Amino acid sequence: MTITVLIVDDHAVVRDGLRAILESESDIEVIGSVIDGREAVQETTRLKPDVVLMDIAMPELNGIEAAAQIRDACEATSVIILSMYATSEHVFRAMQAGVQGYLVKESAGAEVVNAVRRVHDGERYLSRKISDAVIETYVKQHQAKSPLESLSPREREILQLVVEGLSSNSIALRLGLSPKTVETYRGRLMQKLDVDNLPALVRFALQHGLTPGG
Repeated sequence: MTITVLIVDDHAVVRDGLRAILESESDIEVIGSVIDGREAVQETTRLKPDVVLMDIAMPELNGIEAAAQIRDACEATSVIILSMYATSEHVFRAMQAGVQGYLVKESAGAEVVNAVRRVHDGERYLSRKISDAVIETYVKQHQAKSPLESLSPREREILQLVVEGLSSNSIALRLGLSPKTVETYRGRLMQKLDVDNLPALVRFALQHGLTPGG
């Protein structure tokens, strides 16, 4: 039985490298690749792959928020996060979003095929490069709340677009909302996060892996 995979990363060299590794296996087929989280949700809904292999820090919609939307839209699809981030915060948020696997990019080449097969079989898979300390911290923090938990999915989505420099009018057009509604969401999320200016909001988003750092 062939395992179908969708690759999601905003760097062409990563997408091409992952495709080459996966397609060298007779039981795995890459059925698509896209560059951001929003496209990932759309293509997952359309193609219904068995596994989505996805970065965290991407434009438009980051991988963790996209994973949560994919979980809601396509329950049969498993998500593996592939990221340069390996902190307890990122691992914890990814698990909360319903991902089944988490790989560190530097070791992905050796592990990605095994991870895809294991996750497709219904198992969880954490990269060997994720230290015991990170996993231990994740377990201890299971009941702890991330600051992002105070935000709704829509507020987190608008947060990312705001810190990427989009105006309220542009965000409204993209999300099918009114500019006034976007402003309301923006004011509410800044109040919840206890930040009162855009630079502080940008720092918060970068620290929590919501948007690429450049």
